[in-house]
Amino acid sequence: MPTLAETLGWPFFDERHRAFAADLSAWARQTLKDLPHDDVDAACRARVAALGKAGFLRPTVPAAYSGLTAGFDVRTLCLAREILAFHDGLADFAFAMQGLGTGSITLFGDEALKQRYLPPVARGERIAAFALSELEAGSDVAALATTAVPDGNDHVRINGGKTWISNGGIADHYVVFVRTGEAPGAKGLSAFVVDADTPGLSIRERIEVIAPHPLATLAFEDCRVPVANQLGGPGDGFRIAMATLDIFRSTVGAAALGFARRALHETLERATTRKLFGGTLGDLQLAQANIADSIAEVEAAALLVYRAAWKKDGGAARITGEAALAKMVATENAQAVIDRAVQLHGGLGVTKGVKVEELYREIRALRIYEGATDVQKIVIAREALKAHSATGFGKTGS
Repeated sequence: MPTLAETLGWPFFDERHRAFAADLSAWARQTLKDLPHDDVDAACRARVAALGKAGFLRPTVPAAYSGLTAGFDVRTLCLAREILAFHDGLADFAFAMQGLGTGSITLFGDEALKQRYLPPVARGERIAAFALSELEAGSDVAALATTAVPDGNDHVRINGGKTWISNGGIADHYVVFVRTGEAPGAKGLSAFVVDADTPGLSIRERIEVIAPHPLATLAFEDCRVPVANQLGGPGDGFRIAMATLDIFRSTVGAAALGFARRALHETLERATTRKLFGGTLGDLQLAQANIADSIAEVEAAALLVYRAAWKKDGGAARITGEAALAKMVATENAQAVIDRAVQLHGGLGVTKGVKVEELYREIRALRIYEGATDVQKIVIAREALKAHSATGFGKTGS
């Protein structure tokens, strides 16, 4: 079976990655089962606090601000998400949002913003959120309609709304992308850090989804935010959003990989213990074929996820195509692996409280958020076409 321990033997990893994975795996086995599950807000807060107290949120910020490494180590982020997803989907969510909700501050914030927001996030004392999507602007970021206009020399006023915002309603701050109008489309966007208690920011509604997570629609009504909270410069919003997603998109694939590995583990357990027709489920050739397909899909996903992370950690300025490919393949493969697990569990597979039923609900959103599979296909193809136009046939030695 393709296990994380086997994967960690690949040349993508250093000894520090193996040590981190061992420590987090041991902590997850011991701790996560005892954290609350019933109230999603309380459960998410408890996971952020526990991860922070144990030091496992440190990979989400740089070492200079209570973090783990000098900059983002994407392999560590991916390992954390895979391990947490294997054990507990909400713990993976809690970890991921601490990174995504402050990633733009790490990359583009000035020293004052970094000092203010990053250390409490690493300690699990503040909850972070990333507010990009709108009702009519999800995949098409350039269509954002929420606006920020100057209010004197030192403030802007934000008006509009954001939706499908993870940690909406429990976050202490939001990185909010708005239209400031320096140019049409994507070139006229900017980003600001907005504290949750800023007057004019409210939660319009909470959103319930098939795998419970804190999600909300935000409303901004003359929300007055200091210009000092701007990330980068005017008109840098699109660049900030894409650079942030470029780092964290491959980690979505890692979370899917964690879900898929857990589904395969549950499948093998079921196949070796379920008695029928004078033997076990695993004795049936069709069951074996399903297991083989799942193993192949898990291995392929792991290779693509950690190849993308390794390339970024190696100094690549952008991994747009690699991250898109990793996310697309890992999430689609995980859906297939989990679906087979449900099928091989029979009636138990759709019974609430059984792990594969939980995984079935958890995986579906990953094929949508941070760029739906259909959008990733466009990104992958465009990157290939761009590379071909730049090199031409035969110029790369192949």
